[in-house]
Amino acid sequence: MNFKHLPLALICTTATLFVGCADSENNDKKVNDGATMNIRLLETTDLHANMLSFNYFSDKSDDKVGLVRTAALIRAARAEVENSVLVDNGDLIQGSPLGDYMAKIHQLGAGEVHPIYKAMNTLDYDVANLGNHEFNFGLPFLQEAINDANFPYISANVYKFDGDANSANDEPLVKPYVILDKTFKDTEGNSHSIKVGFIGFVPPQIMQWDKANLEGKVIAKDIVEMANLYVPKMKEEGADIIVAIPHSGLEAGDTQPMAENASYYLSKVPNIDAIMFGHAHADFPGARYANLEDKGVNIEKGTLNGVAAVMPGFWGNNLGVIDLSLQYKDKHWQVVDSQSQLKPIYRTDENKQTVALVENDAQVEAAVMQEHNATREWVNEPFAKITAPVYSYFALVNDDPSIQIVTDAQAWYTQKIVQGTELEGLPILSAGAPFRAGRGGSEDFTSIPVGDIAYRNVADLYIYPNVLKVLKLTGSEVKEWLEMSAGQFNQINPQLNDMQSLINSDFPSYNFDVLDGITYQIDVTQPARYNAKGEKVSDGQRIVNLRYNNQPIDLNAAFLVATNNYRASGGGNFPNINASKIVVDSPNENRQVVAEFIEFQSTQNAGQGLDPSADMNWSFAPVPNVDITFISANSEKTVGYSEQFPHITPTGQVNADGFAIYRIDLTQP
Repeated sequence: MNFKHLPLALICTTATLFVGCADSENNDKKVNDGATMNIRLLETTDLHANMLSFNYFSDKSDDKVGLVRTAALIRAARAEVENSVLVDNGDLIQGSPLGDYMAKIHQLGAGEVHPIYKAMNTLDYDVANLGNHEFNFGLPFLQEAINDANFPYISANVYKFDGDANSANDEPLVKPYVILDKTFKDTEGNSHSIKVGFIGFVPPQIMQWDKANLEGKVIAKDIVEMANLYVPKMKEEGADIIVAIPHSGLEAGDTQPMAENASYYLSKVPNIDAIMFGHAHADFPGARYANLEDKGVNIEKGTLNGVAAVMPGFWGNNLGVIDLSLQYKDKHWQVVDSQSQLKPIYRTDENKQTVALVENDAQVEAAVMQEHNATREWVNEPFAKITAPVYSYFALVNDDPSIQIVTDAQAWYTQKIVQGTELEGLPILSAGAPFRAGRGGSEDFTSIPVGDIAYRNVADLYIYPNVLKVLKLTGSEVKEWLEMSAGQFNQINPQLNDMQSLINSDFPSYNFDVLDGITYQIDVTQPARYNAKGEKVSDGQRIVNLRYNNQPIDLNAAFLVATNNYRASGGGNFPNINASKIVVDSPNENRQVVAEFIEFQSTQNAGQGLDPSADMNWSFAPVPNVDITFISANSEKTVGYSEQFPHITPTGQVNADGFAIYRIDLTQP
């Protein structure tokens, strides 16, 4: 009889007729009551196609990322113990240019092994779970990619769309769970057959995030509901321990239906012994979750309501490890203790320099080198054109093309993603900040000339791997956002004849948000309303002439504001800005959105290119007859660009840090 295509449980049942299967009853006869066993669970998650320690945007090595480094930790962690299993928790095939190259340029052919699986197949993974980004390139590509994995894929809450309302006949897209027979040794050195069950989940929000790829093809169900359905079945089929692998973050509280971040809720589902989660690009155990102790979250042990749990960051920067202690009693193995930990691939020294903790794994490196080299070649090739230069030399004092191109891209993406939802029709604003405006030194500015633009140039425009989020705010909250941003400027005394510096050097430039979609002026003669920490320090009103559609903004009206996960989650301590205001929790990186926007607009313009010029939607309120200065790059290029703006002139002076000093005339708005 050929058992190859039968479910594991059926194989076991059928095989028992012939040779006997090592099930729980057989184990009961062989295992002494009180026997103990240790099992190590290992997890990678959110690799996002970062196979090597390499940044394709800067075209340089990067010791902070890459499965090639995590692989060395995997092999070392296995060597330390008798018993181990290895899982991947998704968001695997998309995220770095290597993933884009394979899906969009190379276009994986039938029977061809994706380089990611070439690499992973050298590491003997036991099982993998689908993440939300697995669906970004469509179902056909996903199926073609994963069919050469030497390990099964699972997901318990994604089903094929059948068009009827009968949930009883729904067919899973992949196996909801697997139960693997593992031969492990107890602490006395005796071997036993242990049934390890794995069940996976993905955020049901995939139906919104990847609507174009999934609508009419699959449906997504509630994570906890599916856990309550399948976990009892897994126990009935003889699973000794059950490991949940939710591609889902951690939010503690009462269970919410169709929750995106449901890992905490799974800890309350009976018979789940360990939770290996991801999606949030965060570390657990970690200090970020210390405030959840009263919710049953223990960051010392790494448990959620007593259930062992781990989340190992992103891009391979950590290996997740759970060490389970089992004891045999009452005729079955039971988890009696656990310890979770993260094993990092690098550390930061006292000089804030990155120190690699492991070397490249030779097998992983060799497996992907051909496609890596092809990706490097592609990422440096032009993919679009721009018809005006993009630079950030004056981003702190003038509306700026390096911000404009980002805010335009975010608004474009938001308009698409809210179509067909209750948010469609709301005004869309978009927030962007100057990331490279001299904070890293006198050469730390963006400068991309007219003409061809390569994919790696996008790193100049958006240097952080942030994810796009959309907030729903009132007009009043939008104004307070801008008041906080206006802390970028020193207060100018209009009666003072001495030279006055415009820029508040204590205020981070990445917190100087420009909001496009509205027009406004900044009155720098007023005191800042908020300091750099987001603390209200005055009743100053710097934001004046705030208008939407050429009319004074309605402070009670609702607006959508596209931004990034840092700002949306409270980064920068902006007033009224926190995760509770998020209405679109997009899985897409801002940087990827910018690249797609540039390519789309360049194509739409008959290949002539995108015009990234700033729309000058903000300016300073007039301050006549005052000598005001700021600093920028000391270069002929900067001087040349300044000639476009009559109110900006070089002084010919250079400060001690190598910055050129410029004068700005605020006589006119």
